[in-house]
This record gives sequence, structure tokens and C-alpha cells, in this order.
Amino acid sequence: MILLANQNSSNEQVLAHYNTSEKGLTAAEVTTRQQKGINELQEGKKDNIFKQIGHHLSDIASLVLLFAVILSTYLAATGHESWSQPLIIGGILVLNVSISIYQEKSAEKALAALKDMNVRESTVIRDGIRQTVESKDLVVGDLVVLSAGDQIPADGRLLTANNLTINESILTGESEPVEKTSDEIEPTKEIGERYNEAFSGTGVVQGNALMVVTAIGMDTELGSIAGLLNQTSKKKTPLQEKLDTLSKRLTTVALIGGVLIFIIGFFFRGFDLSSGLIMGVSLAVAAVPETLPIIVTISLSYGVIKMSRKNAIMRRVNSVETVGSIDVIASDKTGTLTQNQMTVTKYWVPKNAPESTSSEVSEDSKEFQLMRFMGLATDAQIKEVDGEKVEMGDSTELAIVHWMEKANTTRFELEKDYPRVDEDPFDSNKKLMATLHKTPYGKYLLVVKGAIDRLPVQLTDEQSKQVQSVNKQFAQQALRVLSVGYTLLDEKPNGPLDATQIPVKLAGLIGIIDPPRPAAITAIKKAKSAGITTLMITGDHPETAKAIATQMGICEKNDRVITGSHLRDLSDEELQKNIENIKVYARVSPEDKIRIVKAWQANDSTIAMTGDGVNDAPAIKAADVGIAMGITGTDVSKQAADMILTDDNFETIVSAVEVGRTIYQNILKAVEFLIGVNFAQLFMMIFAVAMGWGSPLLAEQLLLINVLADGIPGFYICREPSEGNNMEKAPVNRKTSIFADGLAQRVTFRAVVFTILTLSIFSIGLFSLSNSSITFARTMLFLVLALGSMIDIYVIKTRSKLTLQTFTNNMPLNIGLLGTMLIVVAIATIPGLREVFGFTALSSTAWIYVIISIFIPSILLELNKRFSLRKEKRTVQS
Repeated sequence: MILLANQNSSNEQVLAHYNTSEKGLTAAEVTTRQQKGINELQEGKKDNIFKQIGHHLSDIASLVLLFAVILSTYLAATGHESWSQPLIIGGILVLNVSISIYQEKSAEKALAALKDMNVRESTVIRDGIRQTVESKDLVVGDLVVLSAGDQIPADGRLLTANNLTINESILTGESEPVEKTSDEIEPTKEIGERYNEAFSGTGVVQGNALMVVTAIGMDTELGSIAGLLNQTSKKKTPLQEKLDTLSKRLTTVALIGGVLIFIIGFFFRGFDLSSGLIMGVSLAVAAVPETLPIIVTISLSYGVIKMSRKNAIMRRVNSVETVGSIDVIASDKTGTLTQNQMTVTKYWVPKNAPESTSSEVSEDSKEFQLMRFMGLATDAQIKEVDGEKVEMGDSTELAIVHWMEKANTTRFELEKDYPRVDEDPFDSNKKLMATLHKTPYGKYLLVVKGAIDRLPVQLTDEQSKQVQSVNKQFAQQALRVLSVGYTLLDEKPNGPLDATQIPVKLAGLIGIIDPPRPAAITAIKKAKSAGITTLMITGDHPETAKAIATQMGICEKNDRVITGSHLRDLSDEELQKNIENIKVYARVSPEDKIRIVKAWQANDSTIAMTGDGVNDAPAIKAADVGIAMGITGTDVSKQAADMILTDDNFETIVSAVEVGRTIYQNILKAVEFLIGVNFAQLFMMIFAVAMGWGSPLLAEQLLLINVLADGIPGFYICREPSEGNNMEKAPVNRKTSIFADGLAQRVTFRAVVFTILTLSIFSIGLFSLSNSSITFARTMLFLVLALGSMIDIYVIKTRSKLTLQTFTNNMPLNIGLLGTMLIVVAIATIPGLREVFGFTALSSTAWIYVIISIFIPSILLELNKRFSLRKEKRTVQS
């Protein structure tokens, strides 16, 4: 990167520092310097497919299934078991790993988009000759010629700059072009204030320049962003962390149970080694909710569809649930919180109070008189190209064009009576422009527009105080202030028109702002009621930023606003300690944004970061939920993001949060639905073996329950509608246990109910009925456990009391449940098929026991829920 110490040097000193001259480098010097590196961005090393598979197989739940596959394969090969077990368990394991790898494949494309921003060819001076070369062959010390429309190929120090403006929005996030100079300036780290430098990837809007290359490839500002993208990795989502914890707990229980059941069976019940191993496989199958990863993926995928209907496109499926956990949104200002269209909102004419602009402007009003002067001295216009309106010109002048639309007029309409005969174009040094018009009565009207402190107007002390007061008032309202003056001339001035040499009379001031989106203000209020903090990040001046943030309800008058330079003075510990008191960040760098993200994450918050520029990409990637703008966003920011807003609207983020919370709530319901039965299976098997009853269910029978009876209904639980009060609750903290909010009690209660019920049914089938046998008992137990766990999904799928609507608001679930019940009954009853899975025919008495028993869990679970709801209500009232 350019050395700040050299910015105060003359051109000769700059050239000498980079060992070049006004004739540029020689061919030999270029060849020597190219050995140090080329002008390209470098990608970080990625894991190959085998490492990715190994990574996912190292997951605890996958290891348990892998162990079960190996063990069941051995038993099948030695003739102790059928091949159905290893094939079914192995298929589930392959499916889970494949889904995980597929989700990661779409994650790392941001740097590829960044590399596409490299300029292919550049105009340079080498050996005193102007020539075109491939941009990747540029070296430090090259002299690059820049013209309007060029994209800058490397970082450089400007040696000349003629009316040069550069769009640096990809680095700074601000859409306004920056005026550049070749003059010496004070050293600064702020990219937006390094006016005598040009940066790789930015574009020349107007003017021309000559620059000496000071940094190439990864050493450029664009390269530092690429480096940050390479170094930044996504954290696990809160759901992934919680499911990992759940897997560890289940595995611990399974291991303890496996050792316990082996000790009991081998040492106390006379099981041989193969029988003990078979029990181990069965226990592994019982312990792992095989369909949970698939149910979670289906739930998240359904969330993707729902969010897309609300203008939020999810690039990473796992992030759907994370959106629901967001408790901090760090939002870019321009276009997201604001309308991204500069608008004239205030005006002032001398001897009057400032007023808001009207929705319709009449020609006899003072507003129209001021508008006419502004419009005559405006070059921006809106043209129709191929049937579409295209805005051409500076955003500030376009604000005046839109203002004139309120009076149903244009500059060209005004010029019918006052044709333009001469002009003095805007100059960045003068901060003014002037136009000369011939009047209908033979005189000439000079209009001068620009900064109030540069306008050639003479004011009395009283007039000066009034102007300063209005100017300050507008500035406090975050308005950009523009002034206009006029004078009548008897004759057209000789020579070039010079706006600074002719005194004018002040016509008035206007205040221009990119106004807040009304919907964004409402959304910020809704987010606050949902426990979500909104931050604003902008390239504006701190005072301007705070004024807009205050208008939008982001911060109070006493809240802190911090700039990038002040942020860099804070240590990571100081920033983390004070982060919750800072609501507005002005003029921050990509590194600063990452620090903001990590400081919130260190406080266990789940943060979303929005942006549209290249400079936003590293922080977007580092955030728990990275959000890019679909309309104004660069490809780099989109590829780094988890979510893309197709309407660039902050309100869409809040709508997506509501969907995310519903999806998370439904995933918890799926966990409750699956885990309770899994624990019941574990306890049931350990108790039955300890009692000497044998194995209550075979491994393939447990798989049928886990995959069919629990899995298929679980697929449809993702379609459950919101509970209705999602946005009235605080976000779920990433450290909050998955068993919080009563889930542990409900899972325990359900596990106990099913453990007692299944052991009772198994003992009845084994000992009490006339044709009792272990196969007979297993058939009864299978039907009760499978059908009973399916029916009680209606109790689980709503946190409120059961009503008729509970059974009708999710018809796909009803259809899926009915179909699965028919399959389960068919497997256990159809001759030939039932014997394959180790079942037998039941007597009419046995069927009565089964039919009554399958409704017992639902009744008990609903009673438990109503008791808990009454207890919660009494707690709230007290």
C-alpha cells in the first residue's frame, strides 16, 4: 500500500521513491519488477472433497452411525444378521453427509467475483512511449494514463489531475464521486479523504490524470479486502451449535447405555458376543434421530421459499434459522434505510422562514421563483432511452430536476423564455457554476449556483446572520445545503464567463437529503419491539449521520456516534465493553466493520451486516447473517452474503426475521417430536434387557420407527404457521440451550410416558395374552410406539391448547400422517411383508390394547401442556 509518509513529497520525490521517471519504466525494469509478483488477486487454499467428507464424518452423530454401519456389516458378513441393516443405516449416513457438503459448495464465490473486477488492459507510459498493456503486467513505478470511463487497474499516487472525479463507492460505500487532486495533502488512513490517490477497482467519472503505480495485486486496497475474505470464515450458526451439543448428549447417553446393556446382557443374562454386538447396533440406531438432519434441511429449505416471497433470497440454507436469532442489525444507510434518491425537502428565500417543499408547486409561489433559478443553472436531465427513463447527471442536480417535476416543468421548458447563451461549468476549486440566459425583454440573466460560502454575494451583517442561522438549521437536519444567486446584465460579458467575478443577489437556499424510507422507520420500530438493535453504518459526516439516525429512531440524542479513526483508537477489549452504547458508525474501513461484527459476537449476540459495496464484503462474510443489496449491490457483496434483498429494503430484513423465528420454532418442535421417542427407545431397551425380557425391538424395526413413523410426519412440521407472538419476544441468544423454554420438561415427560407405555404393552404381549411370544409382543409394541408417536404430533405442533384449527391449518401434515400410518399398519399386518421385518398377526384383544394405547400419550401430553400454560399465566400475573 502507498506509504503515507510520502504523500507530502513533490512529484519528483514520488517518482524517485518508486525508482521511475517522467518517461516511465524501461522494458528491462518492468521485467525485473514482474519477478516480485503480478497484478492479480490471490485465492486462499480450499479443502478437497476427501477432507470435506472426513470433516463431516467426524461429527459425533455421524460417528455413531458409522460405527453402526461397520458393526452391522460385520454381523451380516458373518451370517448373524441380514444385509438390510447396514444398507439402510449406510444410506442415511451418505444422505446426511451429501446434504452437508452440498450446502457448503455455494459458500465461497466472493473472491471469484472480486477477481472479475480486474481491468484487462491499461494505458501506460514506458520508455517515454504511450502504449497499451495487460493490466496483470503492471508493476510498482509504472505511469498509468487515466481518462473518463476508465476503471483503475492498481493503486497509485496522482501526478496530474484535471477536473478529475472518481467513483469510490465499492471501497467507501458512498455513491457521490470524489474530487481528486495532485496536490500535497495531510496524511490520513481514511480512503475517502486521500484525495491525491486512486485505488484499484474504482472508476473515473470525469476528467483525466496521470498516476504512478504504488501498489499492485494483494497489496492494493482491493487486495486487502481479498485478503480479509480469504482470512474470514463463517461461524457455525446458533442452530448448528445447539444440534452439535444435542448430538454429544445423545451420544453420551448411547455410550453409557451401550456399555450398560452389554454388561447386563453378557455377564448377567448369558448373551453371547454376537448377541451383545447386535444389541449395540440396536442401541446406536435407537440413540440417533437419523432423520433430524434431513428434517432440519427441509425446514430451512421451506424457509428459503417463504423468505423469497418476501423479497429475501437466501444463498445459504443454514442461515434461514440464524435470521430468526438476529438481535443486532448493522445496516448500510444509503438505499437500505434511505430511498437512495437525493430530494429537495426544504427551501428558504430571504426575509422568510424556512419551509418544507410542497407536493405541488404553483407558478406564482416563492418556491417556484427559487426553483426557476435552480433549474436554469442545472445540467442534469432525465431522458427516455428505449422506452425507459434514464437519469443523467449529478445526484444533487437530479434532486432539483425531481423538484421541478412538482411544478410540471423542466429546464428546457424554462429555457424557452430564458435560453442559455453561455455558461461557466462547475469547478471543484471554485465550488460554483454559472449560466447566462437571454431574457424576453433584451437583458441577460446571470444565475450562479453553489456553496453558500463561495457565492459572490454581498450581505449586510443582519442578512449574513440570517443566512448562517438557516444554513446551520439545515445542516442539523442532515441536509446538504445549496445556494443560488442572480443578477440582470445589460450586455453579455466579453470573454469567457467567470462566475466569481460578477456580484449577484441571493435568491435563496435549498436543503437536499436522501430521505429515510417511511417503511424503514416502521420496521426499525418493529425490530426494537422484537428486541433487535439497529445500527447505522455510513460514509457521511458524523453529525449528518446522527441527525438521520435520530430521525429514524436508531439512536437517541445522547447516544454515541463514532468515526473510523476514533474506532481504531479503541482496543478490542474497550470496543467490546462499549459496543452496546454505539449506534452510529461514520466513515469506517472494511477492517473496522469486521471489528464491529466480532465485538458484538464476543458479547454472544447474533449480528446481521448489510452492504452493497466491495468494502462491505469481508464484514458481510464475517457476520452471522450477511445481507447484500440485490439492486445496488456488487457481485462481490452478493457472493459473500447469506441473504440478498431483491428490493434493497430494510423492512424486508425484519420480515425475514419473522419467518426465521417461525422456522426455528418449528425445528424445535421437530426436535421435541423426535428426541422424546429416542430417549424412550433407549430406556425401554435397557430396562427390558435388564429384566431378562430380551430385545423389545430389532434394529430394523427401530429404523422403521425413526425413519417412517417419526421422520415422514416430521418433514411436514416445517409448514406450521407462526404461533402469532414471535415478534413480541426477545431473540433467542446463541448460548441459550436448545432445551430452554420448557422443552426439557416436555421431552422428559414424553420420554417417561412412552417408556412406561411401551414396556407395559411389551410385557402384556409377552406374558398376559394367550398366544404370547416375543414376536407377538414386538408387533404390539411397534404399532403402539409408531402410531402413538405420530398422533401426538398434533399436541407438539402448537404451544397453545388444541383446537379444531390445530387439525386443519396444515393439510400436508394430515395427508402425510395418514399415508404413513397406512404404511406402518401394512408392514405389521400384510402376510409375507410382516415376516420380513419380524412381525406376526395379532389377536382381536391385542388390537384393542393397541388402539386404546396409541391415544394415551396425546391425552397425557395435552394435560401436561395445559398445566404448564396455567402455571405460566399465574407466574406472569404475579
